[in-house]
Amino acid sequence: MADEKPRKARRDRPWIFRTYAGHSTAADSNKLYRTNLAKGQTGLSVAFDLPTQTGFDSDHELARGEVGKVGVPISHIGDLRTLFENIPLDQMNTSMTINATAAWLLALYTALAEEQGVARACLTGTTQNDIVKEYLSRGTYVFPPGPSMRLIKDTITWSYRELPKWNPMNVCSYHLQEAGATPVQEIAYALATATAVLDAVRSSREVPPDEFPFVVGRISFFVNAGIKFITEICKMRAFSELWDEICLERYGVEDEKLRRFRYGVQVNSLGLTEQQPENNVHRILLEMLAVTLSKNARARAVQLPAWNEALGLPRPWDQQWSLRMQQILAHETDLLAYGDIFDGSQEIADKVEHLKSEARRELAHIETLGGAIAAVDTGYMKKQLVASNTTRIAAIENGDETIIGLNAYTETEPSPLSKGETNSFVTVADSIEYDQIERLKQWRKDRNNAAAETALSELSAAAREDRNIMEASVVCAKTGVTTGEWGAALREVFGEYRAPTGVDVVIHVRTESVSDVKQAVAALSAKLGTPVRFLVGKPGLDGHSNGAEQIAVRAAGCGMDVRYDGIRLTPAEIVAAAIEDEVHAIGLSILSGSHVPLVRDVMNRLRSANLGHLPVIVGGIIPEEDRHVLKQLGVAAVYTPSDYRINGMMSDIVKLIDNRNSNAAA
Repeated sequence: MADEKPRKARRDRPWIFRTYAGHSTAADSNKLYRTNLAKGQTGLSVAFDLPTQTGFDSDHELARGEVGKVGVPISHIGDLRTLFENIPLDQMNTSMTINATAAWLLALYTALAEEQGVARACLTGTTQNDIVKEYLSRGTYVFPPGPSMRLIKDTITWSYRELPKWNPMNVCSYHLQEAGATPVQEIAYALATATAVLDAVRSSREVPPDEFPFVVGRISFFVNAGIKFITEICKMRAFSELWDEICLERYGVEDEKLRRFRYGVQVNSLGLTEQQPENNVHRILLEMLAVTLSKNARARAVQLPAWNEALGLPRPWDQQWSLRMQQILAHETDLLAYGDIFDGSQEIADKVEHLKSEARRELAHIETLGGAIAAVDTGYMKKQLVASNTTRIAAIENGDETIIGLNAYTETEPSPLSKGETNSFVTVADSIEYDQIERLKQWRKDRNNAAAETALSELSAAAREDRNIMEASVVCAKTGVTTGEWGAALREVFGEYRAPTGVDVVIHVRTESVSDVKQAVAALSAKLGTPVRFLVGKPGLDGHSNGAEQIAVRAAGCGMDVRYDGIRLTPAEIVAAAIEDEVHAIGLSILSGSHVPLVRDVMNRLRSANLGHLPVIVGGIIPEEDRHVLKQLGVAAVYTPSDYRINGMMSDIVKLIDNRNSNAAA
């Protein structure tokens, strides 16, 4: 009939809306979570602080300056109880970005659910639990690869029985891209990790063969969406098709639903700029479109950074802005009313096939090395990432890669968003650490210590006897064992590990000529009567080593004798290395916000060792006011992500060393 109303198109359900959040204290984070949920967020994504991620209590030496900085400190079940107060776990889909201590946080979460009267079978959510990418990019590993894989296997085989709706592993390629991975490397390394884990689970024989497809079906992924819009769409389609292929051919999974590539996404924080930060809003929007427009490769959950994350921790309003971006796309546009708009595009099909072909080639090479774990142990994958990142940095320096506001169109009006009367980001008060430590001491005093010690003994026995550690960990959680105690018990059994740095081979730098810097280094070496020796150190628990690696590579390429021992060093270890190698300068890289207390400690130790004359250079995400503090502490130079010309930094370092030595001689 002429007046018949058009039939309303059936809309797909939107993805899960998340924001990655947590800092300062469990109480503060709980308030933030409940506020975000009230605004329409449909899932939680918990950020843990670095001591929690690496299995230390808040009062450990390495935790100094790190408590509550990049996430929420969880030292025991009491902290988790506060974190989820008035948030019923049977109604929540919770994602936990946790890896080395994933088994512990999952045990705490399970114990808390049982406190709330929630059956294990009702819990839905994800533990990231991807240790391979920690060795390669993010650095929050603890144990050697073998025991780490065993812990992942334990969580998977336990979860498939006890938490059937839980995703016990979220294969994470997000940080690989931030470490410089190309799309092909991102696909190949993530899929190599997934197959290594599933092969370990299958070979353990802890899952009956006819039930193994259900284990495969619970593996999820967490990816990065960068600014190369078309490439990212094709990457996700290639990821999806290759995973379907692997599940069918390698594992014989016949149920199409169990072969689906289920992934969540955080769009790229690496590409956010400190300069003209308002431009980051456009970048975030475009990157979100890359993982939502193609229905056949659409994300199951999306979390967006805030526009000001290159400046510091976002405020609630900043997170709300990113949440509203998702809601407008899902509810106001007609995106979810249509099928895949890219089906039939020859350009898309060709790009997808190219990515798949190259990824298959890289996967085959990793297989010849013995799989993902062997490729970590030999340093192969890490070296490839360092090389790719070197190429990326060089392209930015040369201007071959255009980034608006950074190396092009740098003229700008002052931003009213970041130049107001109040800070445009959140800062974590120093008192947070003291208060958390005091609460931790009280917790240890009030608990039943005999029960905690018995639970820890059983955990150690399970680890030594190759029994699944999950039930023992749940008992530890219930008896008040702390994160540091759980970590120490397993460290004693498994030992600790230092991953290859990937910078032991100097990579040819294809960037603006380094010849001038090389000549300056050679001249200074002749003047000193010894090669210029430069120590690059990462104090504290910050494992984001990409910047430190690039500085070490470039310094070596300029002719300096470079010492870089990797991540997670104490100030005492850094100063000891400076003494041992008789270095001429020290570079410290800190991105976790703990720069002031850690640098103060290093400077004090240098003065005590009569090395106060050594120029110390600091790099990281450092607010303007903190740069002044660091200079007052005696730091010679401070660099932030806005300082992208590495050769200029190298020239500055040469001049600093020359000036300090000339002054000392005078």
